[in-house]
Amino acid sequence: MIAEAAFAELVRLLPPGRLLNDLADRDAYSFDASFGDYLPEAVAQPTDKEQIAAIVQWANRHLVPLYPRGAATSLSGGPLPVQGGVVIDMSAYPKRLAIDAENMLATVSPSVITAEVHRAAEAAGLFYPPDPSSSAVSTIGGNLLENSSGPKGLKYGTTKEYVIGLELVTPTGAIVRTGGRTVKNVTGYDLTRLIVGSEGTLGIVTEAIVRLIPKPKASGTLLATFPRFADSGVALTRVLAAGILPAAMEVMDEFCIRAVEKYEPSGLPTDVEAILIIEIDGHPAAIEEEIALCRELCLANGAASVRVAADSSEQADIWRARKLVSPAIARLGSAKISEDATVPRSQIPAMMQRLKEIREKYRLNLVVFGHAGDGNLHPNILADKRDKDEMKRAEAAVADIFAAAVALGGTLSGEHGIGLMKAPFMEMELGPEGLALMKAIKTAWDPNGIMNPGKIFPAPGMTKAVLTYDGQG
Repeated sequence: MIAEAAFAELVRLLPPGRLLNDLADRDAYSFDASFGDYLPEAVAQPTDKEQIAAIVQWANRHLVPLYPRGAATSLSGGPLPVQGGVVIDMSAYPKRLAIDAENMLATVSPSVITAEVHRAAEAAGLFYPPDPSSSAVSTIGGNLLENSSGPKGLKYGTTKEYVIGLELVTPTGAIVRTGGRTVKNVTGYDLTRLIVGSEGTLGIVTEAIVRLIPKPKASGTLLATFPRFADSGVALTRVLAAGILPAAMEVMDEFCIRAVEKYEPSGLPTDVEAILIIEIDGHPAAIEEEIALCRELCLANGAASVRVAADSSEQADIWRARKLVSPAIARLGSAKISEDATVPRSQIPAMMQRLKEIREKYRLNLVVFGHAGDGNLHPNILADKRDKDEMKRAEAAVADIFAAAVALGGTLSGEHGIGLMKAPFMEMELGPEGLALMKAIKTAWDPNGIMNPGKIFPAPGMTKAVLTYDGQG
């Protein structure tokens, strides 16, 4: 609990109305898009970096946990205030978005919605490739701290490839800058890369400089249907082996397809095991040739049909079907457990077989979609959170999903982050020495352990996923 005198001191650090402590206000900050319900003791909405630095220094003096939070679209419990303390609401931070077209850069405050960066870049004839499915509502600050990327990671890389400079309030309350405005920068340690993906455990970002690239001249899209899911995995490897590097390669399994058709009929076939969506971008002449080759390779490797979009309207229709997956499957259960285990592309068929076995073993409604081109699959378990037995089975299934991904040479997370939910499995992938090295970095930066505690690193005795939904996480 925050002592009364300490709380009075905190009130003085912020402008009027910028410290929320009514129960209704605090309750609104007690959850994100994952699981658990943790009530903060207060919510701070700072308006400048100096206020953030003062709050962090205050937290160190009084040993109060701080939890940076963007739009709370996290699927791994990233901003949950698991030890009480104060949530730092960065979605209320003043917005700044400046495009430097000459140097192909954007300077953004963390509160800017990612889709706003896309629109501003396109208005200048440029392109910001990272595009998570939540981009219309998630903040750029949250995206970079989770290293969220989306479907275009295959060709263009992930968020960490685009963040070249940061302004940061450290866990001890210093204001520092990392990187800068030059694409090449090898002065000392690459602290920028360390902070991107650190999930708010190494400080609070107050500004980011992101790299933009020229906007592709054109794009083409096709949708291929496969009676057997394994054949979709073979087809995508054949496409890549042919020297084609698509902008995106997305897969949907039969359960996703049926859910989308039930939610909002889109003309998708419901008698196939998989749909593969391929997008090619670049020069119009090259697109025509590569789309034709993709079509040929899909048909040669088990596709029952291939639909090539004739124009931008048909492209939008195809991608709309993919973007309907999340809302469609959310209606299948009161609890949607969204994972993002990632494996090497060559192991996608094997991972799909493992997921099928897990679905049958635990008798769960498990659907799969994801960014097949870079091996980033999103197994989603739809369960009834009131059914304790089903939730226990879901918990066990999640552990098996992670074990399968790691055994196939993959990783626990491709873009959702570790947060609270995946922390118990970190040693499985990193080993005790690798985990200890990360902990040493965290301790060096945050000696009092006040910055987003309880995330990434497993608490002593924590050996299973955090999926219970009883108000205690």
